[in-house]
Amino acid sequence: MSKYILEFGRFRLELGECACIMGILNATPDSFSDGGRYNTLETALTQGRNLAKAGAHILDIGGESSRPFAEPVSEQEELDRVIPVIETLSRQIEIPISIDTVKASVAREALTAGAAIVNDISAFEKDPAMADLVAEKKVPCVLMHMKGTPETMQVNPDYDDLMDEITVYLAQRAQFAMEKGIAREKIILDPGIGFGKTVEHNLVLINHLSKICDLGYPVLMGPSRKSFIQTILNEKESTPLSPDNPKTEYGTLAAVAASILKGAHIVRVHDVEKTISFTRVIDAIRNA
Repeated sequence: MSKYILEFGRFRLELGECACIMGILNATPDSFSDGGRYNTLETALTQGRNLAKAGAHILDIGGESSRPFAEPVSEQEELDRVIPVIETLSRQIEIPISIDTVKASVAREALTAGAAIVNDISAFEKDPAMADLVAEKKVPCVLMHMKGTPETMQVNPDYDDLMDEITVYLAQRAQFAMEKGIAREKIILDPGIGFGKTVEHNLVLINHLSKICDLGYPVLMGPSRKSFIQTILNEKESTPLSPDNPKTEYGTLAAVAASILKGAHIVRVHDVEKTISFTRVIDAIRNA
């Protein structure tokens, strides 16, 4: 596996030798897995501290759901959800905070509040000012592939050549970022598991992830509790599994293992504690 060193501000992440765990903190009422569970300041802060204590290397905070068919929220609503959380946690935990947003105005306020990474599921397409902001602040960024928008992405997604289309798109967005003045070593690519993909698309994407890795950037994968896992498992279940069912979590760990073995450097997950123990064994095997 290719190795990368991500240095930014007071943080340094070594990617490749061991899986980097990004813990998910949804400060939203409507996220697909844990919507409403952490949408008060107190519950969000507690969860953020718990994820850091469990061993997360990055904490990803979002205030707008990107689940299928989710509707956008206003800039002010998103700011109200995430800024107080970031301001407090950035002083309490020793790991970098990532702001999960497509709005440059939200990202700017989040970076001022203490965030250190920008995670943009639109790969700078939703808000052109985002690329200029990331270049100005010299922070790492995650650029993700998504076919359509959260409102439309799961309406019969279709590809002529799945891997070619995703690889070309990510290469183009990375090039765009560099033309905007973002250093190559600050760019992370995310092929977007579950974002405009069928079950089969997600499986092919994981199995052929090396094609994305060959572009020469760190790769992030976010299979945690995605519906494709439930769909596979539900074939043998008498009642449908919920996203936070333990069996769904086992399925997530399988997808995480496959992603790491296929070259992923960062995995974005809800259950950091289980994932940390799990990936230590996976890392030991692939580094043997």
